[in-house]
Amino acid sequence: MKSDNVKCGTQQAPHRSLFNALGFTEEERKRPMIGIVSSYNEIVPGHMNLDKIVEAVKMGVAMAGGMPVVFPAIAVCDGIAMGHIGMKYSLVTRDLIADSTECMAIAHQFDGLVMVPNCDKNVPGLLMAAARVNIPTIFVSGGPMLAGHVKGQKRSLSSMFEAVGAVAADKMTMEELCEFEEKVCPTCGSCSGMYTANSMNCLTEALGMGLRGNGTIPAVYSERIRLAKHAGMQIVELVNKNIRPRDIMTKDAFLNALTTDMALGCSTNSMLHLPAIANEAGVELNLDIANELSAKTPNLCHLAPAGPTYMEDLNEAGGVYAVLKELTKKNLLNLDVMTVTGKTMGENIKNAVNLNPEVIRPVENPYSTTGGIAVLKGNLAPDGSVVKRSAVVPEMLEHTGPARVFDCEEDAISAIKGGKIVAGDVVVIRYEGPKGGPGMREMLNPTSAIAGMGLGASVALITDGRFSGASRGASIGHVSPEAALGGLIAFVKEGDMIHIDINNNLIELLVDDAELEKRKVGFVPKETDIKSGYLLRYRELVTSAAKGAVLKVPGKN
Repeated sequence: MKSDNVKCGTQQAPHRSLFNALGFTEEERKRPMIGIVSSYNEIVPGHMNLDKIVEAVKMGVAMAGGMPVVFPAIAVCDGIAMGHIGMKYSLVTRDLIADSTECMAIAHQFDGLVMVPNCDKNVPGLLMAAARVNIPTIFVSGGPMLAGHVKGQKRSLSSMFEAVGAVAADKMTMEELCEFEEKVCPTCGSCSGMYTANSMNCLTEALGMGLRGNGTIPAVYSERIRLAKHAGMQIVELVNKNIRPRDIMTKDAFLNALTTDMALGCSTNSMLHLPAIANEAGVELNLDIANELSAKTPNLCHLAPAGPTYMEDLNEAGGVYAVLKELTKKNLLNLDVMTVTGKTMGENIKNAVNLNPEVIRPVENPYSTTGGIAVLKGNLAPDGSVVKRSAVVPEMLEHTGPARVFDCEEDAISAIKGGKIVAGDVVVIRYEGPKGGPGMREMLNPTSAIAGMGLGASVALITDGRFSGASRGASIGHVSPEAALGGLIAFVKEGDMIHIDINNNLIELLVDDAELEKRKVGFVPKETDIKSGYLLRYRELVTSAAKGAVLKVPGKN
């Protein structure tokens, strides 16, 4: 066992004395040492129940003959961080989580790992760590929140942000806003729509790194505790069989995950995270592949914010496995890939059944014949940009309008709430990219304000930043190259016409080349106000959103 390096032999007598200090017995030291990476904290609603999940995992590990040892990972609540400087510190934690987990896993020579994440950056950060460290690993998340109920309708966090926009437009009273505030987030768990956290937890199943139900069993269900115990038991089997993350996270597994992404209509953030995870696994996954898969993958689900169904509904309909089973009808998946069950994906989903064709559309009756995410290219985004096509109303799939240009999110929000944005406009928010932010903030506040003010069917938003999974409408993010690197988005002027054609994957600035060349003369990017700390180091190392905003590695990228 790998842990013998710190447990066995004369040279390890000092190490054993430290295990004695920790209260571990000789009997425990003879077992595989399993690190349980706990993302528990008391600031993220999706993480407040992880102490119970961790205890269940510990019990499962012990029942199967392992030695469970818990250590922590940090987590940021994107909702609480939204709309201010705190959002600059969200995406950047993905790398901190991966790096710190690598340090702990290798420093202490664990034989296997159980990752217990839940929210937006923890899942991809820990998947990156799993691929990098490459010792047997399994994932069990904290589970999604139940939907809220307001006036007889299911609601979620995106409803809350849009309600703020409705108040600004005098379409909702403060009393009604307070009712939303009290009711839309009723339980612990990751927010209840197909937002980034739930997207990544579902894709963890599709990758083969989590057991059935990892992405969909609600946080408050006792079934989630049982799942955690089974994950704890299963990691010991993975250690005994030496099944490692890179045996599971192969090129075919990533293509399965990306195909599932298209079918589910996941968050656009998945187009940052999947390439970053693949990069750690030694697999190339670029944006061009997304459109190839989208062209042949039907969109089967319209979960909030794209539609009126929620994670609890997906769970009752059969969960991720039922979606995967539908996709097999068109031979869209590689079923021979290995998974953490110790079986192939084909064996896992053999008996899966779609229990609700209204929640999971059959492949014969999809919401659309193409996938839920589209990558747009053109002179404005030669390296690509990303939109959640399944959450765009039909009348905005093609749109041409005048640019309304802002150099930061705050200025755009002021203009939107001040009534300065009108039907037909294309809001451009720049200098919010990985380097320009730095940190690539999510733009949920402006997209929600646009929707809440009744402009979702007539106004587009384009940014080199990114969007929350809770954003809907013609919200086009990840514009690459970003403004800070001299991308064309830096040279857009107020009133320039922008053409968007989502069906044909096109985004164009309708300004002639001669004029653009004049604008580029003497270009100096906007200076960042970040002068110290982690964000400054991140700014120097981060790559383009088109590459997953991974950090530069000397001699590699």
